[in-house]
Amino acid sequence: MFRYWRAERVTMRQGWIGLSISSGGDLIAGFALGKMTHRLEMLPSLLILVPAAIGMRGNIFGAVGSRLGTSIHSGLFRVTRDHSGVLYQNGYASIMLSIATAAFLAVAARVVSSVTGLPSISVWDFVVISVIAGVASSAIVLALTVVLSLMGYRRDWDLDSIAAPVVTFIGDTVTLPALFAASYVACGKVCSPVHRNVTLVIGVALAVFCLAALISALRTRLPLARRIIRESLVVLAFAGVMDLLAGTVIQHRVDRFRLLPALFVLIPPFLEDAGSLGSIVAARLSSKLHLGSIRPRLIPDRLALLDITLLLPWALSVFTLVGLSAWAIAHATGLATPSLLKMVEVSLLGGYIASLGAAVMAYATAVATFRFGLDPDNHGVPIVTSSIDLLGMFALVGSVVLLGVK
Repeated sequence: MFRYWRAERVTMRQGWIGLSISSGGDLIAGFALGKMTHRLEMLPSLLILVPAAIGMRGNIFGAVGSRLGTSIHSGLFRVTRDHSGVLYQNGYASIMLSIATAAFLAVAARVVSSVTGLPSISVWDFVVISVIAGVASSAIVLALTVVLSLMGYRRDWDLDSIAAPVVTFIGDTVTLPALFAASYVACGKVCSPVHRNVTLVIGVALAVFCLAALISALRTRLPLARRIIRESLVVLAFAGVMDLLAGTVIQHRVDRFRLLPALFVLIPPFLEDAGSLGSIVAARLSSKLHLGSIRPRLIPDRLALLDITLLLPWALSVFTLVGLSAWAIAHATGLATPSLLKMVEVSLLGGYIASLGAAVMAYATAVATFRFGLDPDNHGVPIVTSSIDLLGMFALVGSVVLLGVK
C-alpha cells in the first residue's frame, strides 16, 4: 500500500491541492450559511433545498469533469468549438440538466417538507429560488469547469483527481450566495398580496421555461449530449431526493445548530469534501474500467483496492483542516462555537464514517453501471456525492450527538 502511495505521489499531491482548494471555498460557503439564519427563519424549509442545490452543481459538473478526464486519458479530447466535439456537447448537456433539475428540486423540496411534516414556503417560492440560483450558478461553474479542463489537458494534469474537488469548490462558492440573493424574490412568511402575485407569475414563467428546455434537450440531435441527458436525468433525480432528505436531517436538528452557528460553517466543507473523496475514487475507477486496467467484479481487484486506500491520508488531512478552519472562522467572526478539540473530533469522526461509505458507493456504482452497459462517468459522481450527502449528514449530526456537543 505504501509503495502504491509513493508511486502515486503526484496524484496524491494534486488531490491534496484540489481538496484544499475545495475546503477553502466551502468554508466561505459555510460562513455564508452561518450568516443566513435570518433568511432561513423567514423562509421555512429553505434549508432542505440547500444541500440539494449545492450538491446538484457538483453532481452535474463533477460528472462533466469525470467524462472529460476519461476522454483525455483515452485520447478523444480535442480543443475545438465544433458542436460535434466532446467539450461542446458536455457543456450543452450540463446546462440543460441544470435547468431541468432546478425545477425538479423545487417541486420535490415542497413535497418532502409536506411529507415530513415541516412548515414550508409555497412551491412557487421554491421554484423561483431554485431556478434563478441554479441557472446563475451553473453558467459560472460551466465556464470555470471548461477552463479547468483545458488547463488540465495542456499541462498534463490528472483531471480525475482534480476536477471533482475543484468543481465542488466553485459550485458551493457561487451557489449559496445565489440562493441567498434569489431568496429575496420569494414571498416568505409575511408578504404583501402584490409580492405574492409577482412571485406566482415569475414562478409559473420559470416552470414553463424549464419544461421547454427539458423537451428541447431530450430531442437534441447531438448524440453524446442526448445520451448524457437521458442517462443522467433519472440518476440526478435520485441524487436530488437524497440531498433533500439530507436537508431534512439538519432541518429537524436546526435548533441545536442555531445555538452553535459554527456547526453551520462546518456543513458545506464537510459534506463536499466527503463527496469529493468519493468522486475522486469513482472517477479513477471509471477511467480504469474504460481502459481495462481493472475488471468489474464483485470483489475489487488489487489495483481497485489500492486506489480506494488513497482516501485514508486524504481524509485525515482534509477533515482535520475542516474542523480547524471552521472553528477559526467562527471564532474570528463572533459566531458561537464548540471548543477547538470538539470541532476537530466531530469533523474527523464523521469524516471517516462518511469516507468509508464513499469508498463502498464509488466502487459499487462504477462496477454496476459498467456491467449494465452504462457510462460510469454519468452515474458515479452523482450517485456517490448524493448518497454521501445523506450519509454524511447522518454522520455529522450523529457525531455531534455522540460527542455531546452543546
